[in-house]
Amino acid sequence: MKLPLPLVTALAALRSAGGRPRLVGGCVRDWLLGLEPKDFDIEVYGLGYEPLGRALAPFGPTDLVGRSFGVLKVRLEGAEYDFSLPRRESKTGAGHRGFAVAPDPALTEAEAAARRDFTINAIAYDPLEDRLLDFHHGAEDLKKKVLRHTGPAFIEDPLRVLRAFQFAARFELTLAPETAALCRSIRRTYSELAVERVWGEWDKWAIKAVRPSAGISVLKQAGWLEHFPELAALDGVPQEPEWHPEGDVLVHTNHCLDALAGLGSWREGSPQTRRILTFSVLAHDFGKATTTKQAERRGKLRWISPEHEAAGGPLAESFLTRLGAPLDLIPHVRQLVVNHLLHHQGAEAYRDTTVRRLARKIEPATIDELIAVMQADHLGRPPLVSAETVRRLDHLRTAARRLALEHAAPKPIVLGRHLIALGLPPGPQFKPALEAAFESQLDGAFADEPGGMDWMRNYLRAHPPVLSSPPTTTP
Repeated sequence: MKLPLPLVTALAALRSAGGRPRLVGGCVRDWLLGLEPKDFDIEVYGLGYEPLGRALAPFGPTDLVGRSFGVLKVRLEGAEYDFSLPRRESKTGAGHRGFAVAPDPALTEAEAAARRDFTINAIAYDPLEDRLLDFHHGAEDLKKKVLRHTGPAFIEDPLRVLRAFQFAARFELTLAPETAALCRSIRRTYSELAVERVWGEWDKWAIKAVRPSAGISVLKQAGWLEHFPELAALDGVPQEPEWHPEGDVLVHTNHCLDALAGLGSWREGSPQTRRILTFSVLAHDFGKATTTKQAERRGKLRWISPEHEAAGGPLAESFLTRLGAPLDLIPHVRQLVVNHLLHHQGAEAYRDTTVRRLARKIEPATIDELIAVMQADHLGRPPLVSAETVRRLDHLRTAARRLALEHAAPKPIVLGRHLIALGLPPGPQFKPALEAAFESQLDGAFADEPGGMDWMRNYLRAHPPVLSSPPTTTP
């Protein structure tokens, strides 16, 4: 494993002091997967806390905040590393916080590995001798793409089920049958989890997944889908085979999620963009659970879901609220859910007025985000591909870019200060005038400030404002 030179020097100093430094956790897993490790966590055997601190002191400032947990943070040439002693954990109460953690320098490497959640996270690496310490065959599980618990202590922390959910999605893993059985055995402990921890795992799934459907499959295998009722309600909801040959609504949603992760708008997006898009696609058909029914269409009894997009908005909001999602995420997702079928109502070409009003309608979401959700929805019906849908989305994208509206809604050109400049005193008469100006701007009546001022002069001549009389005072 390629390591920063300052870290290699510090590791050599620890060995000279009698310690056995090991890289542990995600950095080893990522390296074995061919990914570039971002964070290096070091576990040191054979040294107590004070000798550990003395050995590292010459290399830079040390942070002793984690002393009670046997953790020492060191900054080496601008990068911060965690050096920790092996720790014993004992279950003392419910939930992920119900553990007593105590450092134990005498703990063996095999014993320390056994406290980790999954075999793929229990692999240690000796960087000075270039060898793996793999007591639970995690490297083999990585090659087989299997996510397997390390030992029976797995059931002590229900958060590990949600970690399995996001790990499976990030690394395209399948859950070992025996691990799925353990997850099912603790499904009633979900209520012990703090909402911020639940959100943390869902957030990693949303912004880091390579195959998001693998995570949803873990929830279903583990019996934990029931804790997310809006999602669980999609399982088994039928769809018309002619339009959705892939299967039920949950199957369709999984296909859509995986299609989204392959789009450039998601892969190249910021974490916030990925978050918005992933949860919007996840929730886009929540409304089908309550609106699906059979009705005659084109002379045949078919499954339909009328107005499911409108029904899905409140469901998406309640789902994200219970997950503990950031408040600024919810209006984005809701707008994308309730408008994800607008392209089916599109004209032969998107007129400028249509695009302006669409950008305004879906705010704070953007047309680029809406197109990504529509694309994922369209690609979630394998093997069906609609040339008409592709054409409409291309037209919408082209029009939005031409108008520079792909990333933001139009802003009013005429503002209150312009009315004051035209001699109108501030008052209730401002609102109807500004609203009328913005509507005309959206219709293309003007596109810049001089044009807006001319339009407003004409408007005020045609609609003289009724000024309120100043209050009279009694002498």
